[in-house]
Amino acid sequence: MLGYYFNLALRSFGRNKVLTALMVLAIALGIGASMTTLTVFHILSGDPIPQKSGKLFYPRMEPRSMRGFTPGDDPEEQMTRFDAEALLREKRGDRQALMTGGNVPVEAADAKLQPFSVDSRYTTADFFPMFDVPFRYGSGWSAADDEARAKVAVISRALNEKLFGGGNSVGKTLLAANNSLRIVGVLDEWRPTPKFYDLTNDRFAEVEQVFVPFHTSRVLKLNTQGNVNCWGDTTDDEGAQGVNAPCSWLQYWVELGSADKIRAYRQYLENYSNQQRAAGRFERPTNVRLHSVMGWLDEQDAVPGDVRLQMWLAFGFLLVCLLNTVGLLLAKFMRRSSEIGVRRALGASRREIFSQYLVEAGAIGIAGGIAGLGLALLGLWAVRQQPAGYAELAHLDVTMLLTTFALALVSSVLAGLLPAWRAMQIAPAIQLKSQ
Repeated sequence: MLGYYFNLALRSFGRNKVLTALMVLAIALGIGASMTTLTVFHILSGDPIPQKSGKLFYPRMEPRSMRGFTPGDDPEEQMTRFDAEALLREKRGDRQALMTGGNVPVEAADAKLQPFSVDSRYTTADFFPMFDVPFRYGSGWSAADDEARAKVAVISRALNEKLFGGGNSVGKTLLAANNSLRIVGVLDEWRPTPKFYDLTNDRFAEVEQVFVPFHTSRVLKLNTQGNVNCWGDTTDDEGAQGVNAPCSWLQYWVELGSADKIRAYRQYLENYSNQQRAAGRFERPTNVRLHSVMGWLDEQDAVPGDVRLQMWLAFGFLLVCLLNTVGLLLAKFMRRSSEIGVRRALGASRREIFSQYLVEAGAIGIAGGIAGLGLALLGLWAVRQQPAGYAELAHLDVTMLLTTFALALVSSVLAGLLPAWRAMQIAPAIQLKSQ
């Protein structure tokens, strides 16, 4: 019967072309606007590492002085080098890594290629297995390399293509900031969105192109970039990046494989903070946090506020379009009162009438979904032309493609409920008597 009702719907479209076109256009505009903004929201708010996000945690503590203290303040968002290195040495998690961002000049062996700068990350050996970083060639460095301050590096696939033509460059030399670094690994395609492990730099940028052991970066005095918050004099020889500097500038992540380990680690953070306050380093009351990946993204409002607002406005526009569609469907169905009366007189039940017109509304929704898909693609193209850091990520994936048609179908069926219900209420006797 559905096939028969669908055939009747197509015939009806031919008899009322203008009215049908208006309904399809109304649904298409609403679907196009809502799917454009929903796709952007979906990309920016997704889980960047779904297979492990419940096991990765971002610890925070409060190392600042009492100056400016207000009870109830959140703890510092990053760690001092002293605390990060202390937690790293004590290894209370399954894995742990400290890190920060940077920028290094790179020289190519090919004289035709001018020196250029790339983003870099200075971290520790557990970074790669902890975040499930894929490798095309080689692997990350070892904990022994961290201890030895080894001059090694992992490079991105893009940098490998640029410098070595995409071949296996493991064992070759990377000239970075006038230093020779031995390449031990080349990343495969990897772009967590947002870049959850460091939200202080561009959170929607591509991953760094050069990875160097953290302690090696300090020995080589490689340039760092990111937020630095100091609350005292930086008398350390290395300035704000020194071990004893009263400055927070490092990100620290830990992997914890069970609920018991999570509870134990939170207690460990509290004990550590109490010890540091007893030693005179910490002044403020103990205040620790342990955020999961998604919890940290929520804490940092990783999804821009304007994206959320645009999404809700677009769905509001879709609602207006559906209300218009309801009115148009009512007008269309009521114009066919005599036809409905004849069908009812010939034995069609109210349920059959309701089903027929609901199928017709669904067919309009499918047509509106196809047109809305085109408008959504156009809208995403417009988003990609914007200067926002996330703009280049705005592409329709399979999930959003299916969502487009599902939303169009559901919206049109909901819009058709009232008109179809009104149509089935038509009394055949009155219609036949009026003919």
